[in-house]
Amino acid sequence: MYTPPVGFHFRVEVLGLDAPKSDDLRFVEVGGLSVESGTEEVPEGGENRFTQRYPGRMKYGDLVLKRGLLSASSVWEWARKAIDDFDIEPRDVDVTLLDAEHNPLVTWHVVGAYPVKWALSELNATANAFVVETLTLAYRHFRVDRG
Repeated sequence: MYTPPVGFHFRVEVLGLDAPKSDDLRFVEVGGLSVESGTEEVPEGGENRFTQRYPGRMKYGDLVLKRGLLSASSVWEWARKAIDDFDIEPRDVDVTLLDAEHNPLVTWHVVGAYPVKWALSELNATANAFVVETLTLAYRHFRVDRG
C-alpha cells in the first residue's frame, strides 16, 4: 500500500555559497513552491456566448525559507548584501524531499533566486519560543526531479 512522504524531512541548499556551515542550511519551513499559468481572454466578433481563452506566461510564487536565527551565516551575508548594498547575486537553490533513509525523493531546482525580504519573529518576553528569521526569495522558475 502506498504511503505519501512526510513533509518534515527535507534539505535546502543555496548553491555557490562559500562553504556554508551545516547549521546554515537547517531550515525548518519552506513555502512558495508554486506555478500558475496565466491566460489571455480574447473576445471573438459575432460570438457572444463565451470569450476565447489562451494560455499565457507562467507565474511562480516567492520561495519562503524559515529557520532559527544564526549569529553568523553565509546565507545571511548573501541576503544582507542584496538588501543593504543592493548587490544582487542570483543563486540556484535546491529543495529536496527525503525518505526515511535520507535518500532524495523529489528535488525542486529553483533557478535564479535572490533575496527580496528578510523578517524576524516577534521578540516577546512572555512567550517561550525560538527566534525565527524568514527569508523570502524571488526566482525565475524551477525544475522538478523525481526519484
